[in-house]
Amino acid sequence: MKSVTTITRRAFTALAAASMLALAAPAAPAFAQEVTIPIIVKDTTSFYWQIVMAGARQAGKDLGVKVPELGAQAETDVNGQISILENAVAGNPAAIVISPTEAKALGKPIDEAASKVKIIGIDSSADSKAFTSFLTTDNVQGGRVAADGLAEAIGAANGGKVEGKVAIITALPGAGSLEQRREGFLEQVKAKYPGLEVVADKYADGQATTGLNIATDLITANPDLKGIFASNLIMAQGVGQAIAENDLSGKVGLIGFDSDEKLIKFLNDGVISGLVVQDPYRMGYDGIKTALAASKGETVETFVDTGANLVTKANMAEPKIDALLNPKLN
Repeated sequence: MKSVTTITRRAFTALAAASMLALAAPAAPAFAQEVTIPIIVKDTTSFYWQIVMAGARQAGKDLGVKVPELGAQAETDVNGQISILENAVAGNPAAIVISPTEAKALGKPIDEAASKVKIIGIDSSADSKAFTSFLTTDNVQGGRVAADGLAEAIGAANGGKVEGKVAIITALPGAGSLEQRREGFLEQVKAKYPGLEVVADKYADGQATTGLNIATDLITANPDLKGIFASNLIMAQGVGQAIAENDLSGKVGLIGFDSDEKLIKFLNDGVISGLVVQDPYRMGYDGIKTALAASKGETVETFVDTGANLVTKANMAEPKIDALLNPKLN
């Protein structure tokens, strides 16, 4: 019979050998769930940004990444977003996904953040060349699509004649995506529709009530107004309300940008002629996916166009369009 001392000695030797093997073996990779990639949006309360965050959330689940959802209570809170970005960087994440609220103001903060961590931009750009990758709608093209949609609506309401007074209302000055939509719209009208006269090019303050008031004033000053392009969801809500209140559905064409339940109802009711709809779910999902790849040193595309589609009452039931209008907010 072996002594207890011999057994103990052999057990100790085996334990020591196992420990040596463990030390010699390469360290196991960190669990994916330990990777943190915050997403910083413009406004956590709007339907559009909730879709973006839903996409990011799903990417986090699929890829095993922790995705804190950060953002201000309004798109106008530039200083708030800068503070959120600085705090996110201080948390030493693997990467950061951000949609800048204002191009000029966020330029330097993004430059500084990118010196410490990979920055992936979505939706709106900033005055910075430090983005590792940028995923967005081609907003200039989105503006062109809006111009084409408005021209089609005006023609349909006027016996095929694409002529008359039109206006554009931009939600906020200085926001990269909104300025690009404005640019694309004005360029397309000038290039393709000589019969259309842009009689107003207005900026609002990001509030639906302001869009309502601007549109009401335009309608009063221009009783022969044929159409309006409202370049984001909030403006489309306000302008749509003005058209409904003045009983001008089908008489004044309206093209909005993005969608929610209210705008979809306006579309069904004929208040809105069409919506240029982006793919915010894809922006959120692919933003996190790209950020994770970049954090690992993998090569990623520097620019990704996530697409834009003109939605009308005629095509809104098509499967592709329906998926954009009714995303899953998982």
